[in-house]
Amino acid sequence: MLDATLRSGGTATAAPPAAVTELAVAADQVAGPEISVAAPAVRAAERTDLSGRLLRALLSPWSRLCLLVVLLAAAASSVLLFDPQRLLADGWPPQLGGAAAAVAFAVAYGLCTVAFVPRPLLNLAAGAVFGSQLGLGTALVGTVLGAGVAFGLGRILGQDALRPLLRARWLKAADGQLSRHGFRSMMVARLFPGVPFWAANYCAAVSRMGWLPFLAATALGSIPNTAAYAVAGARASSPTSPAFLIAMALITVPALVGTVVAWRKRHHLRGH
Repeated sequence: MLDATLRSGGTATAAPPAAVTELAVAADQVAGPEISVAAPAVRAAERTDLSGRLLRALLSPWSRLCLLVVLLAAAASSVLLFDPQRLLADGWPPQLGGAAAAVAFAVAYGLCTVAFVPRPLLNLAAGAVFGSQLGLGTALVGTVLGAGVAFGLGRILGQDALRPLLRARWLKAADGQLSRHGFRSMMVARLFPGVPFWAANYCAAVSRMGWLPFLAATALGSIPNTAAYAVAGARASSPTSPAFLIAMALITVPALVGTVVAWRKRHHLRGH
């Protein structure tokens, strides 16, 4: 009887370790798939977080500004390598004519202004290739197109990085003038030569000027100067003709007036 009890007690005391072992095995079997599923999820989360940090770094203001500088440098270099004035020496591509030639020239005009090619040369070329009237229309379309592209690039890629740098008094004054009186300020900049075309575009992009005032002022303010250069280019073969002399006067007088106005306003700008 005692042996039976001891055997029964021994059996009873031996049972719990076996049960614990079975529970541990079962727990491992249950937890194993969860751990194997959780490990790739953690790695995927780490990769996602790394990708997010990389994307934020690429989209940061200074990264976008660097991209803008690279794009502009590449555009200027391509213009120097391409040597676009050869179009005037060799003639416009003969396979293009009429409206197609005007559209192609307007697009090339706009891209060249983004790449810092001076507008006077492009306006003279428009008049020489297409004549006074069509040359004026083509040059104006190219002017607005190039201004819009430069404004968009500056606004998207450069504004966030450059605005915190506007700490000098004259920079703040210029920014306030462009932001509060955008249309009027841009009209003055277009009517009176003195501020380079590309500089006015990117300064306006950094300011808070709206798209519509900028493009409208560019289109309207560029008409007199562009027309004068187009006529001069169309009549360049007869430099003593009245049309050519009037065009040269319309080019020279606004430039002189703009220089005088800028000289008189310099103290006002520095004072703010």
